[in-house]
Amino acid sequence: MKNDDKYWSTVIKPKSSLFSVDWGELWQYRDLAAMFVRRNITTQYKQTVLGPLWYLVQPVLTVVMYMFVFGGIAKISTDGLPQPLFYLSGVCLWGYFSDCLNRTSNTFVDNAGIFGKVYFPRLIVPIANVISNLVRFGIQLGLFLIVYLVYQLFVMPGQIHTNIYALLFPLLVVMLAGLALGFGILFSSLTTKYRDLQLLLSFFVSLWMYATPIIYPMSTVTNSYAKLAMSLNPLTGIVEAFRYGVLGVGNFSWGLLAYSFVFMVVLLLVGVVLFNRVQRSFMDTV
Repeated sequence: MKNDDKYWSTVIKPKSSLFSVDWGELWQYRDLAAMFVRRNITTQYKQTVLGPLWYLVQPVLTVVMYMFVFGGIAKISTDGLPQPLFYLSGVCLWGYFSDCLNRTSNTFVDNAGIFGKVYFPRLIVPIANVISNLVRFGIQLGLFLIVYLVYQLFVMPGQIHTNIYALLFPLLVVMLAGLALGFGILFSSLTTKYRDLQLLLSFFVSLWMYATPIIYPMSTVTNSYAKLAMSLNPLTGIVEAFRYGVLGVGNFSWGLLAYSFVFMVVLLLVGVVLFNRVQRSFMDTV
């Protein structure tokens, strides 16, 4: 038999670089990715009374709590927007990002049993997490759209000024997904050896939300150092751009968006390097 790749069903080759990602192989395993997506969707609220309705119940309860605490007690400005619209816009974006990050950060630990038995591209799992969370994000976005239309057509007709920057929404979602995936695979690579990071991550994500203009507009931040710190947050430009385009308020900045995009690209490169390095020997430490 000739020594030619075409005579073999599977050819195992060493990776030439830590940066290398076999996109063709990922595409070949797209059916497996779809299976993981279905698994994530069906098991999240399995054996619960409300089931998928939790996708709506959670943001509604969160918005009500924010209205009572931050809008009612703390009297934090919402830039003239109705509190339900303002808070729901931030909750939808933050919920998608945090869910993707938390799920992806446990990729190696949660899937050690599968990884140790059969080979498939390990990046399939975190990518499936990001895709499956789009279902939840889409449902919550639909809730936001309903509330938006109620205010736009009946409560405050003509007073909410949506503009052309709303067309950037698909790009903003891609950037959110990229940041969540990058941070997630970075943390998942580190937690195989340093389990304390799992506890630190949940605490860090909780604090991170308060450093992002979710419950307050950036216009209320007057301290120069606080503004600088918020500008370094890659999520700030995304949230502000969404509110500016859809609701007509916020501090839109091409500079902040460019920074967020570059941050995402660099983060994904670093995350892939660590992920590729850890996946070769993670079974020895998990």
